[in-house]
Amino acid sequence: MRFDRREQQIRDFYETLYTAWGAQHWWPARTRLEVIVGAYLTQNTSWKNVEIALRRLRGAGLLNLNGIRRVPLSRLEDLIRPSGYFRQKAARLKTFVTFVDQQYGGSLTRMLAQPTGKLREELLALNGIGPETADSILLYAGQHAVFVVDAYTRRILDRHGILPENVEYEEIRRLCEGALANTVPLPTVDQGNKIARPSTSHPPSAMSCANRSAQAQIFNDMHGLLVGVGKHYCLKAKPSCEQCPLRRFLP
Repeated sequence: MRFDRREQQIRDFYETLYTAWGAQHWWPARTRLEVIVGAYLTQNTSWKNVEIALRRLRGAGLLNLNGIRRVPLSRLEDLIRPSGYFRQKAARLKTFVTFVDQQYGGSLTRMLAQPTGKLREELLALNGIGPETADSILLYAGQHAVFVVDAYTRRILDRHGILPENVEYEEIRRLCEGALANTVPLPTVDQGNKIARPSTSHPPSAMSCANRSAQAQIFNDMHGLLVGVGKHYCLKAKPSCEQCPLRRFLP
């Protein structure tokens, strides 16, 4: 299969980063619902704040569909307060549970077993779910082979002359999915002599080790690897290009 220059560069990014850092073990969660709740809560806040909110929900025994279904809205707001925009997010979590109840009889298994395109449209129709959140739910909770585009992806592709940062979400998603299509998963990396792994990588979790297709695994790894670049090297204000594993690809 032939790839255009942009697609080949994205494939080279994947091979370079995975060889340097290995699997990033996204998403760090115990259950599918924890992934979904985390995808809502991480909007407009740091993952550190999300982890605090998740711990509070778990400690209250409410990190499950029935817990979110029955907990009073005000109590839910208080528990997720560390994640910011807690009133909006609490209402949206309630809306999501109502959607699962009404459309899928309260079963995440039935919901996530739907065809990717159908479920993506349904998720995007819910209040508070945009493309990045929908694709995070599909990839990390449902193991659907979709690529998640975030601000780090946009910045890295822009600075490497692949796509402008302000291009439409779907154009970036299609390019990345096409570039990584039919890519063979790389072997497990011996970290002994490699570049230090970024702190965005996580210990293996039940969800990061869930069974998924090879394509979904590659999308999973690539998203986590780009986050590592964005957080540690391709910084918004003052990039550290000299130390970045992708430095040799800069135009």
